[in-house]
Amino acid sequence: MKSLRIVFMGTPEFAATSLDALCQSRHEVVGVVTVADKPAGRGLQLQSSPVKRLALERGIPVLQPMKLKDPLFLDELRALNADLFVVVAFRMLPEAVWSMPPLGSVNLHGSLLPKYRGAAPINRAIMNGETETGVTIFFLQHEIDTGRVIVRERMPIGPDTTAGELHDEMMHLGARVLVEAASAIADNRADAVEQAQLMPANTDVPSAPKIFKEDCKVDWSWSVTRVHNHVRGLSPYPAAWTELEGKSFKIFKGKPIDGKRMDKAIETDGKTYLHFRCADGVYSVLTIQPEGKKRMEIEEFLRGWRPNAL
Repeated sequence: MKSLRIVFMGTPEFAATSLDALCQSRHEVVGVVTVADKPAGRGLQLQSSPVKRLALERGIPVLQPMKLKDPLFLDELRALNADLFVVVAFRMLPEAVWSMPPLGSVNLHGSLLPKYRGAAPINRAIMNGETETGVTIFFLQHEIDTGRVIVRERMPIGPDTTAGELHDEMMHLGARVLVEAASAIADNRADAVEQAQLMPANTDVPSAPKIFKEDCKVDWSWSVTRVHNHVRGLSPYPAAWTELEGKSFKIFKGKPIDGKRMDKAIETDGKTYLHFRCADGVYSVLTIQPEGKKRMEIEEFLRGWRPNAL
């Protein structure tokens, strides 16, 4: 069985899990590309990305270019003599990079492409109430998330699963499938197909654009199911939010209250519950974070919150 020389490109923990899996496979990771170290914490000391930390632990050379078209970086990359580039949770690559290796460059995406192309596939799938998603390994080409698919693997989304929980499950599934895809490429078993072949004609294909603050605001005129999907799809980050008495509050967790109706927009006993009226039911907030304060369970929040009028 052939062992590939791989250059890995990624930044966060999600990517580091895939890097670790490749390091434990039959393939050789000959170099890692990641972001430059950034100041963080109270002392603003330089912090390395999870991918860089793992690479250094394993003695893998690390490149941290400021610009991906820098001729010096391209020369260093070429000198690694890689068969394949693997990209997980990294930046958009110029053609000069992704077209360099003889076997091409592959990317791990957190959806069943062509559904949920874009920056926020995990969040958007839950926000839209999907009951299934998955991971896709595909070859990079000019347009983002449009390349030929090597393999897809499905996974369920539970009715109360949050984006954070799905992220962690997908992180491990993606790492396993990525190694399988690399081995298929090495063994000439990668029968890549165009994405158009994976969806019936005239089928709606939802996208996953980047999420901004205004996208996160809860609209209480929505159905209670939509509110629930919105909150869990944005939890723990960037987090859904609402306003109470002119102040912003993040909502990390809640649940629909079956069969309950309310005359008021908001109800609370001041001790154990905080309910919001939706279009067709009631949503109970369970975990909340007032602006400028820590995240807390609703009982703790209510002990310190004195509404002006409800």
